[in-house]
Amino acid sequence: MQGLILYYLIINGMAFLFMGLDKQHARQGKWRYRESSLLGCAVCGGAFGAWIGMYLFHHKTKKRKFTFLLPCFILFHCFLFFVLSKAVS
Repeated sequence: MQGLILYYLIINGMAFLFMGLDKQHARQGKWRYRESSLLGCAVCGGAFGAWIGMYLFHHKTKKRKFTFLLPCFILFHCFLFFVLSKAVS
């Protein structure tokens, strides 16, 4: 169970960081993360971190796939976490 919590903490931290870096790079005209990479990190468990980063950094907030998919991924991972935590205990 501790490993699962650690995984979610790390992946959400990474997703949050990627959203912030992508926004910073967008402002500076530098290379950017692909949208598929940002969403991929979110679907792998980092949706909550990406969602917080999206609104904190005002990044991708007008992209419909982000505003729709991130909450869906959050709900999915809450359900998955609940199921896995019940299976372990």
